[in-house]
Amino acid sequence: MRSPVLQWAAFLFALFHIYANVFATIPELWFSVIHFGGFVALCALSGNETIPDHQPPPLWLKLINVTLAVLAVLVTAYMIFFEDALYAREAEFILSDYVITSIAVLLAIEFTRRTTGWFMPVLILISLSYILFMGRYISGVFSFPGLSLETVLYRSYFSEEGMFGMTANISATYVFMFILFGSFLLKSGAGDFIVSFARCLAGRFTGGAGFVAVIGSGLMGSVSGSAVANTVSTGVITIPMMKRSGFNSQFSAGVVAASSTGGALMPPIMGAGAFVMASYTQIPYLHIIAMSVLPAMLFYLTVMFFVRIEAKRLGLHADKAGDHESILSVLRGGWHFIIPLGVLVGLLIAGYTPIRAAAVAIIAVIASSWLSPTPMKWQGIFDATVDGVRTMVSTALLLVAVGLIINVVTTTGVGNAFSLMIVEWADGSLLISLLLVAIASLVLGMGLPVTASYIVLATLSAPILFDLIAQDQMLAALSAPDLPASVTATINLFGGDPLVALREMPLEMRQILRAELLSPELLTGMLLSAHLIIFWLSQDSNVTPPVCLAAFAAAGIAGTRPMATGITSWKVAKGLYLVPLLFAYSPLISGTWPERFYTFFWSCLGLYAAAGLLQWRLDRPLNLASAAMLLVAAVLLLWAPLTIYHHLVGAGLLLAVILWQRNQDKLAKLIQN
Repeated sequence: MRSPVLQWAAFLFALFHIYANVFATIPELWFSVIHFGGFVALCALSGNETIPDHQPPPLWLKLINVTLAVLAVLVTAYMIFFEDALYAREAEFILSDYVITSIAVLLAIEFTRRTTGWFMPVLILISLSYILFMGRYISGVFSFPGLSLETVLYRSYFSEEGMFGMTANISATYVFMFILFGSFLLKSGAGDFIVSFARCLAGRFTGGAGFVAVIGSGLMGSVSGSAVANTVSTGVITIPMMKRSGFNSQFSAGVVAASSTGGALMPPIMGAGAFVMASYTQIPYLHIIAMSVLPAMLFYLTVMFFVRIEAKRLGLHADKAGDHESILSVLRGGWHFIIPLGVLVGLLIAGYTPIRAAAVAIIAVIASSWLSPTPMKWQGIFDATVDGVRTMVSTALLLVAVGLIINVVTTTGVGNAFSLMIVEWADGSLLISLLLVAIASLVLGMGLPVTASYIVLATLSAPILFDLIAQDQMLAALSAPDLPASVTATINLFGGDPLVALREMPLEMRQILRAELLSPELLTGMLLSAHLIIFWLSQDSNVTPPVCLAAFAAAGIAGTRPMATGITSWKVAKGLYLVPLLFAYSPLISGTWPERFYTFFWSCLGLYAAAGLLQWRLDRPLNLASAAMLLVAAVLLLWAPLTIYHHLVGAGLLLAVILWQRNQDKLAKLIQN
């Protein structure tokens, strides 16, 4: 969007979103279709601009793009002016209905291809083929007789379960407002402040440059919510900084990619996925971000453990006191950047909706910038707004298009079939189910952005994960001596064995029994645990080969081989796989706050032991004996169902390895004497 006309169009489109979100009352279906049509038009017309150092597009392509933009406007207008007419016809299609709805679906497919590649369009085409005709040729649980073209197009375009349903509405409301807030915050200069502040906090420690990269990416990611954007914005500063301090290029790029990926896990924003999760689960957004603080800290501590171990291996030293500004001088120059985040969090706690909180926080960014030497004037406000719209294009088109897949999944019952398949393969094992979901996440992540991957996986597998997580709690409750008579009678219907009964009883009966045995607070925590597991696993596509966009972006900055950098980032980001196990098997999410802090403390030690095993060293290289001790320590510290005595033994083993390595030369001499 380089031409003034498109920039003004983007600016006015953003103002419309702000007005509709904060002041107006527009039907959700209309708002979603305007959101879609506007971004399609902007994306199409952006294709007519001359790319720097390249020839302008040929005339025929310009005409096609203009035609597509006009069609997007037509699709939008048709919904607004003819929705009531369709309802009056009792949803019977005429020729114009077929034409417009088909164009809408084709526009969603084409512009998702332009912005995210071929994987998503192919997945949409397979889904539509399945619901139309292909399902009848599939045997087993995935067999589906098929629906008419009229029914599929109606549900895709006019229904609130299709393109312009929940995900499109989330895109037009929560996601748009928070991406705009992040754009204003970064435009005001918060990026440089974050990196300087992180360097003040961590620069004096061994491997300080690596810690700066981790903390800076975490703080920046909590605002941007995009791993690739986070990698590019902070990596240009932190990767050269790490290289200058002595880290090799590949490790530097891997650390930045891994820590940038964690930005979507870090409150208060957590990217688009947190808003989708709040809508899916009906759990308040504020509750989700509150429960996500400790897990996000565990992830970043894991990355820091890898950095520290690597710094020890290279023999690096801490920065000298005069190598960077003091924390007071940094805060004096940028304390005003903290105000908007404080306003955002304060309004959320006060009970404001996330949308209104984001709108006020944007105003707070502009107002607080006047406390700095470079206040945001008209041009800065204009540029920040246009940048926010530009950043939003691919996300908006993706979240609308993914509604087509969700419509197929919910209409055909594929989600239930997928859950039954996991149940059959896992044979009631939560661990195997987690492994299957992780594999599915990796496969989907090769072609889908993380938000779309989460949406598809949550639709397919969240119910079964929730059921399996709840099963252990139900078994514990069923072991109580004073069970209600109705519960005892239900278990006796299936032979009296609680485990057999829970596996064999119908889902509806199990849900009723679950509500009788477990408190609403515990059920909410377990539901959130199931969704957070999927949300965390869906992030792995940023750092896991063969498709790892954040790692590839970091490799471009560092000048390293993309695939080798991907392998390094995958190893450093092991928290993406280890922490979700705590969601499933510990009270880190579903417990009380004392239980959460208890789990957090022992998990920190366990993750350090695990990082040492993966790097095969702590202060020194490991031998078989110390590696075995670390393995036992990691298991005892991370396995939450164990008692405090087991955790103390694990901590003792870890401490013994650390002390042995730090005093190995002295101890060896004492033994010889």
